[in-house]
Amino acid sequence: MSHSHDDATRIRIAAGCAAFARLVTDDAHAGLKRAAVAITLVETDDADGAALLLTLRAAGLRAHSNQWALPGGRCDPGETAVAAALRELHEELGLALSADDVLGQLDDYPTRSGYLITPVVAWAPAGSALAPNPDEVASVHRIALRDIAHADAFDFTTIPESARRVIRFRYAGDFIHAPTAALIYQFRELLAGRTTRVAELEQPVFAWK
Repeated sequence: MSHSHDDATRIRIAAGCAAFARLVTDDAHAGLKRAAVAITLVETDDADGAALLLTLRAAGLRAHSNQWALPGGRCDPGETAVAAALRELHEELGLALSADDVLGQLDDYPTRSGYLITPVVAWAPAGSALAPNPDEVASVHRIALRDIAHADAFDFTTIPESARRVIRFRYAGDFIHAPTAALIYQFRELLAGRTTRVAELEQPVFAWK
C-alpha cells in the first residue's frame, strides 16, 4: 500500500480513524494523570512518502531523558487531549497545527509511571518547517510509514518482572520500547485496516518510574 504524503493518504487515514472503535479507559484508570502525544504525519526526508515524527528527548530533562518519544506531555487542568497534543507539538518542535489538522485519536495507554496517554493523529501540510526546542528535544526524526509496515519492524519479548509481552520497535540500530512503540504499533495496524489493542503490551523496567 502506498503511503504518499498527499490528499489521498490523508483522507484514507482520516477514514480509518473515524472507523476506529477507540477504547476510553477513564473509569478503570481514574488515578492516572492525563497526557497526550501527537502522531504527526509529515513528508519523509526525501519527500518520497509520508512519515511520522519521533523525538529523542533532551539529556537535561528530569523525567525520561535520552529516551525516544512522540511529541507530547501532561495535559493541563481542563485541557483536552487534542489541545494538549497540539500545544506540546508546538512547544517541542515549533509546529503549529490546529484542530482541523487532527485526523482522530487512538486508544488510551496506561503507563507504569502513572500516566494515561491519549494518542492524537495529526496531519502537517507539505513543507511544514520544524524548529526543535533544545531544552526538550535532542533530535527529531522522520519515520517513514513504509518502514513501520515491515513485518520485522516490531518484535515481542518477555522480562522476569512481568507476565505481559514487551513490545520493541527497531530503529537506527536501537530498540524503541513502550509506550512509544505500542502507540506506533497500533497506528501501523490502523493503516493496515486492523484494530489491535495495545494497552496490555509491557514497558521495560527502566520506564516504570
